[in-house]
Amino acid sequence: MRTQDRVIVAQTPLAAAGTPPAEVRLFVPPGDDPSVVPEVSIVIPALNEEITIGEFVDWCKIGLAKARVAGEILIVDSSTDRTPQIALEHGARVLRAPKRGLGRAYIDAIPYVRGQFVIMGDCDLTYDFREIKEFVDRYREGYEFIMGSRFKGSIEAGAMPKLHRYFGTPLTTWIMNVIYHSDYSDIHCGMRGMTKSALERIDLRSQSWEYASEMVLKASRLRLRTVEVPVHFYKDREGRLSHLKRSGFLSPWIAGWINLKVMLIYTPESFLLKPGFALFILGSLLTISLSAGGYTIGQIGFNLHWMLFGMTLAVLGSGCVQIGVLARRIHRLRTGAEPTLSGWLTYDKGMAAAALLVLAGVALTSPLLFQYAQGGLRLTHVSHPAVTGLFLMVMGFQTFCFTLLLEMLRRVAR
Repeated sequence: MRTQDRVIVAQTPLAAAGTPPAEVRLFVPPGDDPSVVPEVSIVIPALNEEITIGEFVDWCKIGLAKARVAGEILIVDSSTDRTPQIALEHGARVLRAPKRGLGRAYIDAIPYVRGQFVIMGDCDLTYDFREIKEFVDRYREGYEFIMGSRFKGSIEAGAMPKLHRYFGTPLTTWIMNVIYHSDYSDIHCGMRGMTKSALERIDLRSQSWEYASEMVLKASRLRLRTVEVPVHFYKDREGRLSHLKRSGFLSPWIAGWINLKVMLIYTPESFLLKPGFALFILGSLLTISLSAGGYTIGQIGFNLHWMLFGMTLAVLGSGCVQIGVLARRIHRLRTGAEPTLSGWLTYDKGMAAAALLVLAGVALTSPLLFQYAQGGLRLTHVSHPAVTGLFLMVMGFQTFCFTLLLEMLRRVAR
């Protein structure tokens, strides 16, 4: 952290309530000793939480004392009320940042985090930060990513809407576990901890609610050593309007949709590569086997219609495989055979293969075009070799496009 970023509140007071911050700026409470290097950093975004922020900071101090660990409390604040002043008065550091979303708040905070272990959550007193000892204990055991679980802990009556508790959270957790082969019980729990190095490796990109899912899924893909710990979840304090209610009725549905989007864009290969290979192989075998004409197996007659069906399967499968390979090359969270494939498929080889496929396709399709011209621009019969030729031309064009994209990614990565 740069020296000029440290602003002592007694020398430079915070802007008056009602004035949103225009830039990222750190405020340090009086008595803060910069020579003390904390082991744990509690990093919390805040937006107009003057009702709860003071008691929350006190809870954090109790939690650090019970865990017997040196720590700091860093509030990433975008409030227009007295939240930052109260946080400073109770002994927290305050990082004033423009309102740009929850995910962005954590991104802004990373350069200012001094501890080697980071605990995240909400400052609305719904998560009990007096009980962080288990997070610290798991960290000292070598775990890199520690998820809280409300379902393994306790949920106070009225703390979680039934729609979230019995439908939304279980469903999205199940989807996450299926796609990423993980074993979480509560992927939306806001209280979690990770080493600072893990936080940097995750390379958070999400600006809004979806940051939570991005953290969980990237932890799975990066194979961080992960464990869940039970947490207590309380209902909102009297007089506080939750962010859910502030955002309106549609906010949970919007949040669910955004989180599902993140799950899918970071792992399209999970549901594209294997099915794509299967479709491509099945479709190619069916198409090529019918190139010389139809045949019968048992009671089933395979004809031109089956050939067109096989061609459709092969083209779809090829597209799925290519997208899956490109996805892995882009997000670099997981590897398999694609480094070998992309290493072998150089620009020259790819273009040569594409040209050969197109030329072979044109050769097989030419008799059909001649027949079409001779017949007064009418087709009376479609031959099986001509369909094979169309298939090869389509595959050649796909190979051409795939080669271009791979070469573009190689140049971007340099």
